[in-house]
Amino acid sequence: MNPPSPALVAQSAVRRLPRLALWLLCLAFVLPGFVGREPWRSADIMGFGVMWEMAQGTASWWNPQLLGYPTIDALLPYWLGAWAIQLSPPWLLPDVAVRIPFVLLLAAVLLATWNAVYGLARTPQAQPVLFAFGGEARPTDYARAMADGGLLALLACLGLALLAHETSSALAQLAFVALSFFAVVHLLRGKSFAGITLLVGLVGLALSGAPTVATLLGLGSTAIVGFGPAIPHGKNTDPDYSNPGAALLTPSSWPNAGIATLIALCTAGAAGLAYSLDLWQWRLESPRGDFQSAKGLARLLLWFGWPATPLAAWTLWRWRRLWRSPHLALPLWFLTVALGTTLCTPSADRSLLLGLPALAALAAFALPTLSRTVTALIDWFTLLFFSGWAIVVWVVWIAMQTGVPAQPAANVARLAPGFVPAFSPLALAVALTATLAWIALVRWRVGRHRAAIWKSLVLPAGGATLGWVLVMTLLLGPLNFSLSNTRLVEQLKAVIDPTPGCVEAHSLSAGLVTSLRYHGKVQVEDQDSDCPWLLSNDNPADLGPGVNTLRWVQQGPVLSGPRGGEAVQAYRRLSTADK
Repeated sequence: MNPPSPALVAQSAVRRLPRLALWLLCLAFVLPGFVGREPWRSADIMGFGVMWEMAQGTASWWNPQLLGYPTIDALLPYWLGAWAIQLSPPWLLPDVAVRIPFVLLLAAVLLATWNAVYGLARTPQAQPVLFAFGGEARPTDYARAMADGGLLALLACLGLALLAHETSSALAQLAFVALSFFAVVHLLRGKSFAGITLLVGLVGLALSGAPTVATLLGLGSTAIVGFGPAIPHGKNTDPDYSNPGAALLTPSSWPNAGIATLIALCTAGAAGLAYSLDLWQWRLESPRGDFQSAKGLARLLLWFGWPATPLAAWTLWRWRRLWRSPHLALPLWFLTVALGTTLCTPSADRSLLLGLPALAALAAFALPTLSRTVTALIDWFTLLFFSGWAIVVWVVWIAMQTGVPAQPAANVARLAPGFVPAFSPLALAVALTATLAWIALVRWRVGRHRAAIWKSLVLPAGGATLGWVLVMTLLLGPLNFSLSNTRLVEQLKAVIDPTPGCVEAHSLSAGLVTSLRYHGKVQVEDQDSDCPWLLSNDNPADLGPGVNTLRWVQQGPVLSGPRGGEAVQAYRRLSTADK
């Protein structure tokens, strides 16, 4: 006898979320952050610099480097950006053109996650309980409603917004993880296209700097599918989940040998390609077992995946008797790989990003099991949090424009010294539209409507999107000023000659080198050049161990960008007369 499903869902609870509203919500999440934003420091500007160099033919396509900096271990994300620059019309700026493929990658993440949850919800073990007198949700309607809930859960994750809008390998890895997740799910449903899709996903993940993750995902999926219960086809009955070891005790321990073999071959192909291109580079760190590290990881997992994290934990508890079923085992494995990578790599947030599609899928299956009390708690917390956040952003924007209230205006001046606010009618119109849409959404949610299983995630997804839109419109000016290198480049050009010829770089970050070349139109050369100027990121108290005092003299003060920008000292080459 199969263990009963914990989902009690009537047909009235799976009414369709309006497609236009869902598409507009996704559009409002995807476009802000790609439009109007300057490349920010760290991975964003460094990724753009590599792509720009490749498009100009000054960097190798098979060994991307930027002025001799350490080799970039990913290939495909930089290829996509470089191709976008080369194929764009002359009037389109390179830093805008490079974002086009990444917009498509983020859209692919949302689309693949929706379809993956839809496929999982169509599996027999994920179906709700059959009512004695009928009226239970039809499988197709139920799967569509669950997929809507999974997509809303993904949009609501607080950690998705910033990292998913960078022109870096992190977004490419996320897209190919979501594509691989979608492909494995639909292989279980017997879809012929899913094999090619899985190969594309795993190969793309390997070429995006994560061959180990691709291999682990493929091997785990092979084991889950291969050693799992036989997948029913046509009118076959559901597999028996009452005995967790039933599949291993049958004469055929590989009831789904064909599908498992296909997954294994795709995994081997991706791993072999990564090996042939020498992309296997280990960047693992021993996980620290102290209390503070565990506390920090728990806090990161909670806020990064909020509200999907607690919902996923509730899913694992309520569906625990069906733990071998695909709708639990597959997303749990994808999430486990992301968590393991988070523990063993220095970039915890970027590693955890790869688990968000699986986390959203698990969160979706909590929706049919939530009580009204829990749903109301989620709604009220979300309403208060994001409404308060919107009020704060609006107050700060008004203070920047008018000086009233005085304290927020003083805070902006302190955090972004030298920033001069500018009024943007377009940004104001977009922010007002988003705020009015939020008010309408809250009014709809508190009204009396028929129950729908995705209703409890409407406010979290809408609130997260509202917060992202407001930040990327009303606060984009001070953020661009503080987080980009534009201000520092302007200061440096004021110290050196307006047309310095070329500048030698010593210990500068790859992002600053890119900003000097792109924004400052400065020709930056490696060390031991004949340039008349040198820019160094050494200790400002002296000339630094790498600067020969017999050749260079300090010029101007030590300069640094706002809020965390690196300190840079300019030096002028000594002439014969100076010596």
